Amino acid sequence: MNNTLFAICIFLFTAFGCTHNRTERSTTFTEADTLTEKYLNLQDSILLAWNMMINDDNEKIKAMHNLLHEIQVGGEFDEDQIESLSHRVEQLKKIRYTSKSMHNSDVVDEYDFASNFLVAELIALAESHASYSSNTTLQNLVEQIRTAEQRIENYRINYDAIVLSYNKFLTDNKENLHEVDVAGTLEKKPVFQMASD
Repeated sequence: MNNTLFAICIFLFTAFGCTHNRTERSTTFTEADTLTEKYLNLQDSILLAWNMMINDDNEKIKAMHNLLHEIQVGGEFDEDQIESLSHRVEQLKKIRYTSKSMHNSDVVDEYDFASNFLVAELIALAESHASYSSNTTLQNLVEQIRTAEQRIENYRINYDAIVLSYNKFLTDNKENLHEVDVAGTLEKKPVFQMASD
């Protein structure tokens, strides 16, 4: 009788222990899986926000090129002036910040200064064109550039909000994130807010 009772106790203990271990492993896996999912979603959101911002900036630069071409066709302004402006527009992409270089506020400030100054110069030149009031192509390009300029702040605010959520996620979960990124590249990302402070 005692042997039977002992055997039942061993069976129940073993069964409970295995179930408990399986549950613990399952819970741990679920928590790691949830962290990984959140991490990847935040990474995707950052990439999407960045690409939208940069693509819009690329479209603005393209509109600046088109505006210069339209001005050049009129033959009203000095060719050397047009060529110099065209070269400066071309340089914008080369001096533009990246998601890594923007940690240096000077890089962002330099790009913003160059871009803003050039936009103002091009728009002033276009509006001084003799046929500006009747040239809808010039007017549309100027409007396209102005609208893109106005969107910059919103793109940066949106990007910052996502990055700040990502950085907070890293801080809040730093003890459990070694399984998410075994390469150990879990670093906080810079924001434009820091660049403007």
